[in-house]
Amino acid sequence: MKTFSAKANEVPRKWWIIDANNQVLGRVAVKAANLLRGKEKPIYTPHVDTGDFVVVINAEKVRLTGKKEDQKTYMSYSGFVGGHKTENAKARRVRHPELMVERAIRGMIPHNRLGRSVYRKLKVYKGDAHPHEAQQPAAVTLA
Repeated sequence: MKTFSAKANEVPRKWWIIDANNQVLGRVAVKAANLLRGKEKPIYTPHVDTGDFVVVINAEKVRLTGKKEDQKTYMSYSGFVGGHKTENAKARRVRHPELMVERAIRGMIPHNRLGRSVYRKLKVYKGDAHPHEAQQPAAVTLA
């Protein structure tokens, strides 16, 4: 019996939509990362992009547990002198809430060429409106 290995151009892609309204950030990120990688498909192959497209809506309404709203910090560094910036989750939610969800999901996919191609299939939006109605995304329920 030969081992099956999926080919990226032969993988059927679906579109999924996740409503992050009042959902815990980590749970949303795990579900989205698994769908992006294709881990829930029987044809999953670790070194091939077998995943689907994922649309996350209501990113500003995602929930953080405990004291993370005030204590969790996001750091960025430009590479220049004095280019170190930090902000907490509350400030990031006000400024750009999509970044919170995107960063949580990005940390759960590989940090290489495969991960970059997987990450391109993620679409995150602040409100409940999105421009992907034509793709007819199926709703995902989080347990």
